[in-house]
Amino acid sequence: MVVKRRYESKRRQEQARQTRRAILDAAGRLFVRSGYAATTLAAVAAEAGVAVQTVYAVFGSKRQLLSQLVDVSIAGDDEPVDMPSRSFVVEIQALTDPRAKLARYARHLSEVHARHAAIMIILAGAATADSDAAEIWRKNVEERRRGMSMFAAELVETGAVRAGHDTDSVADVLWLAMDFRNYDWLVRERGWPVQRFERWYVDTVAGAVFD
Repeated sequence: MVVKRRYESKRRQEQARQTRRAILDAAGRLFVRSGYAATTLAAVAAEAGVAVQTVYAVFGSKRQLLSQLVDVSIAGDDEPVDMPSRSFVVEIQALTDPRAKLARYARHLSEVHARHAAIMIILAGAATADSDAAEIWRKNVEERRRGMSMFAAELVETGAVRAGHDTDSVADVLWLAMDFRNYDWLVRERGWPVQRFERWYVDTVAGAVFD
């Protein structure tokens, strides 16, 4: 009986996870298609094929739904693993060549932006008129800056950074180069192949901060 209860509990957890993912996917489609302000939780529920009460039970509010959608679109999953412990970070830290570090991050960046850029464009627009969206936007900006400060410190430690650049100035360059709008313009609008975007990222950052 214990085994059966564990099986049923695991099955319920998986069903709940699938429901949560279906709601997030539906919200992402509708936010991009109709905009954040125009999308109701009832519309998200209908798109996901669940009751609106389920959306409220899982996320509580439209603001929380948007916040978690942004987080999942960055991570690519809903696993409880913080960013510094993600495999791509471990791989970057194991590399000794500074350009190789940039190249590995560029590959990660293009993967993130492929699923993330459209949502971030919606968030940026919504933040100009909606206080909840503005709060999520500020949180995302701060997290991006914090992540690039950590990456900058790692690059400085390699000794490859040009004299006159400290961690803060390197973080400025990284922060600008990783912005989703670069990917949106170059790949989604101008039609650049992803590999060309990645080379652009590496060349741009390296040219700005390395000897």
